[in-house]
Formats: sequence, C-alpha cells, structure tokens
Amino acid sequence: MGWLSWLCGRGVFFLPEVILEARDIEFEYPDGTKALRGVSMGIPKGKKTAVLGPNGAGKTTIFLHFNGILKPTKGKIRFAGRDICYSHAFLLELRKNVGIVFQDPDTQLFSASVLQEISFGPLNLGLSRENVLRRVNQAMAATEIVELKDRPTHFLSYGQKKLVSIADILAMQPTVLICDEPTAWLDPGNAARIMDLFDRINQEGVTIIFSTHDVDLAYSWADYIFVMNQGLVAGEGIPEEVFQNESLLKEADLNKPWLIDVYDELKRKRWVVADMPPPKTRQELMSRISNSP
Repeated sequence: MGWLSWLCGRGVFFLPEVILEARDIEFEYPDGTKALRGVSMGIPKGKKTAVLGPNGAGKTTIFLHFNGILKPTKGKIRFAGRDICYSHAFLLELRKNVGIVFQDPDTQLFSASVLQEISFGPLNLGLSRENVLRRVNQAMAATEIVELKDRPTHFLSYGQKKLVSIADILAMQPTVLICDEPTAWLDPGNAARIMDLFDRINQEGVTIIFSTHDVDLAYSWADYIFVMNQGLVAGEGIPEEVFQNESLLKEADLNKPWLIDVYDELKRKRWVVADMPPPKTRQELMSRISNSP
C-alpha cells in the first residue's frame, strides 16, 4: 500500500508533490507517555487527506508537530521540501502557511468579538489595517458568518464557534489547513456546512488535512488516508484500499463505511456488477443499483 499503489490505481506515472512530511518522528511527553514511535507520513500537496485512528493513536500529536507547536524527540518535519527549524522567525513563517483548527473551539477563541478574533492573526503579521480588514471580510464571507462579526464570541453556539475558529485560520491565508476532528459534536447540518467549506477551500488550492473517527466521512471525502495506531502509521492508501484491508481495520478498531458494507452485500447477491470498485457516494450506489442487470 502507499503512494505506489495510489499511482498505479490511477494510471499516473509521476510522484505527487509532498507539502508536509514527517520522517521517523518520535515524541515523548514530559510525563513519560511515548505518543509517537517512528511516524513517517507524506502529505500530498493540494489534496484532501484524512488521518484515522482510535483515541491515543497520536493523530493530534503529529498535527502539533506539523506547525512546530511540538518539537520531536527524534526525527524531522519538512515543509515544502525544507527541514523545519525552531527559531522564532522560521516558526512565524511556518505558521503563516500551516494553520491548525483545534477540536474544541473554546481552546482557540479568546477575543471579545468575532471581528476582533479573526483580526488577531493578520494584525500580528504586521499588515496594514486595510489588508487586515480585507482578509477578515474574505474569511467571514467564506465561512458565511458575516452577520456574526459584532457578536461576542462567548455567546455563539458551538457550530458558530467552530466556523469562527476556521475563519481565524483562513484569515492567515495558509497553504495547508489542518483540522482536528472538524465535525465532532456537530449536528448533521453544521457538519455538512463545514465539509462543503473545506471542498471550496481545497478547490482554491489549499491542502486539507483532518483527523476523524467518522469512517463514512473519510471514505467519501478524502483523496488519501493514513491510519494511526499506538503512535505509529499502521497503514495508508486511497480510501478504497484502506477500507477493504480487513487486517488493518481490525488492528485500528475501525469499521467499514456503510457504503462498502452495503455494496459487498449487493455483490454477494449479484445485484450489482462485481468487478467495479465500490461507490464513493450514496448517489453513485443508487445509480449502480438502478443500472444493474
């Protein structure tokens, strides 16, 4: 599994560009917890990558390495082909390009109003007031929260806070957006709204990385998947490969997406053509059923 199979499966004969890379990363927290045990991971530029795994697998820890919040005990992080260093100037530049949206927005939001909150990052870049306002307005428009700009952040709903925390990072105009469990604790409507937003951002060339426990979301949305378990990358590949690897799913305590489960049953009953890859969406599944012999 890996990039070679990803390429072969699509008839592509060149290696995709890697925007972020972890090379043999090990990390131990001060209390002695060994969170990462030699993680190697290459994030394809301009693509949508999902990182799956149980709690404690190391997903959040590797994300915090990707923009320099944590420094590895051993190994290297690379961005755009360069080893990152931990000087103030380098980290400032890195964090302009690699933004993280945390799982709980209350850990990220601290300003009195939405406008002030989203302005904070661009102001710290030393931009003019005009440029700051332009970025803030663009970020609010992208996340569809313009009407919230004067609202106190502590009066917002959880879903609104999530959108503000994403706008925070978008105002920095990153090339990579990392989201830790972006749909956790959201109702279906707000979850769909956020994933639609990510689609629009990705279409503009931004690389998206997110962690999730939602196998259905990862399967239908991601271009590429990494599975982590016990501080290691247990497997990787395109979604169709990952979710048909029974031993990998068992090792990481993951279920198959419902689309694959249903499709496997339809193939068993010969209600669909057996040699086609599994569908990625509900609409594709319904189309194959209606067109089956």
